[in-house]
Amino acid sequence: MAYEMILFEKAGPVATITLNRPQTLNAINPQMTQELHRALDEAEADAAIRAIILTGAGRGFSAGYDIARRPDGRSSLDPSGVEVADFLKRWWTTDGDSTRRLMHIWQLSKPVIAAVHGWVMGGGFWYSLACDMTIAADTAVFAQPEVRHISNTTFLFAALAGWKAAHRYGLTGDHFDAAEALRLGIVNEVVPEAELLPKARALAERIARVPEPSVRLNKAVTCYGLMAMGIGAGMLMNIPLSNLAHASYNAQRGELLDLMQTGGLKAFLDKRDGEFRPEPFGPKSGGGAPGPSAKP
Repeated sequence: MAYEMILFEKAGPVATITLNRPQTLNAINPQMTQELHRALDEAEADAAIRAIILTGAGRGFSAGYDIARRPDGRSSLDPSGVEVADFLKRWWTTDGDSTRRLMHIWQLSKPVIAAVHGWVMGGGFWYSLACDMTIAADTAVFAQPEVRHISNTTFLFAALAGWKAAHRYGLTGDHFDAAEALRLGIVNEVVPEAELLPKARALAERIARVPEPSVRLNKAVTCYGLMAMGIGAGMLMNIPLSNLAHASYNAQRGELLDLMQTGGLKAFLDKRDGEFRPEPFGPKSGGGAPGPSAKP
């Protein structure tokens, strides 16, 4: 199958999916989302593939969901000219699809290893949480800065790191580095960036040595067991609450959207994040390890 927004490579028992919009720090748009999950299903259907690596091209894994202006000149965050009910319905559909796509990874029979570096933000951060294992480069910077323009976190963060850690970062949007991610238990290992993909591949090949039924059934033991414990219900609750967050337009968001209209995404981000700089943890948001112009 042809892909435009991702790279899909099969080598031996390992499939590697690379988010490939480096000019936008792999911001996730609808086409990329569709291609990513089609590639996951393609790898799932191939009996020769035993494990999947998910990574990103360029300076980061992903800056998160693309909130830049639509072809009509407005951001997806802007309710202008849309009936309240229609705006709510649009976000209900979007947030429902987003949650189900994260859980799609859990429903695959093959393990997905996230190999992340540079910016791991917003929706990109959520994908790293949903993967079965995560290896982080020492350059990785994690955050959900979108809460600063009224958006949602994910219940997966609290499920993995505990509710106090989820509140510390989910209520501020603050950045944290790979060492903090390891301390919180949301990554398995931190390695030098040059070793990231070789480490991920070595782990994938190690899994491939285990008999397929054992891998498939033991992944199900963990993922289905966690869903039975209540994580699945927690993720379903994400949908209506995310819907309300995205639809909660106020003057503060209005000012940000006006800036996006006149100065583009950079003006939006500078205003949104300016008073939070320098970030208290990890590389400083005014220019850090992933690159001096990166402003997720």
